[in-house]
Amino acid sequence: MFSVDHLFPPGFPDRPGVEPFSLLSAVAVRNPGLGVGVLVTRAGFRPPGLLAKQASALEHLSDGRAILGIGMGDHLVRAEHEALGLPFPAATERAARLEETARAMRSLFAGRPWSGGDQVPPLEGPLLPPGGPDVWLGGTSSAVVEAAARSADGWNGWGLDADGFAERTATLGRLAVDAGRDPAHVVATWGGIVLVGEDQRDLELLVEERGARGPAWTPWTGTVDDLRRFVRRLADAGCAWFICTAAGPDDRLELIGRTLREA
Repeated sequence: MFSVDHLFPPGFPDRPGVEPFSLLSAVAVRNPGLGVGVLVTRAGFRPPGLLAKQASALEHLSDGRAILGIGMGDHLVRAEHEALGLPFPAATERAARLEETARAMRSLFAGRPWSGGDQVPPLEGPLLPPGGPDVWLGGTSSAVVEAAARSADGWNGWGLDADGFAERTATLGRLAVDAGRDPAHVVATWGGIVLVGEDQRDLELLVEERGARGPAWTPWTGTVDDLRRFVRRLADAGCAWFICTAAGPDDRLELIGRTLREA
């Protein structure tokens, strides 16, 4: 189970957002053996030392089944930073902070102090309880893919189409080799909102209903047959995880699960 990390849903400041580490800790304790992860928090949203502590605690409570996803944020989340009094610097600085945060987290998770850098100050640790969740970087920009290849355990391409995912996955592998890493140690994953119809007519009705509400994020949309083809193309491109939030009626999650099992 994954949870996003937002003060409020992007574009809807009057709606609440659940704090993910609290939510996932409760879920992990109530459901032993279930994997949990944050996809994603943002570099700079929490002090790095606090983020490491929360992530290691989640890893402990989930019996070693946690994932820490970190992103750099885009224009949709600027309002959250402003509401909390947090800086939202230019994209180049956010990308640099993202990579340093990933390096700092992995250093602390390995039981080593972080010596400090331009964006993240020195962190001594140790983390108690100790924990070492995998660190994924989430984002579709070249800067995020490059940072993941150099400094993370995985990369998540949120909302990408199959061609875009394949292109970035190939780049991820090539850059990992250039950095002296085994590409197999930087997993490629897909995440996104998925709106699936039983057939074309059902899909058209769901798209019309969702459009009337004006959500901030555009989902992947298609029929169950489209979903099967999409997932196969992602797998052919090297996708190791397919992570989705089901949009539409309450029965869509079961429909997606059944479709993926058949695929």
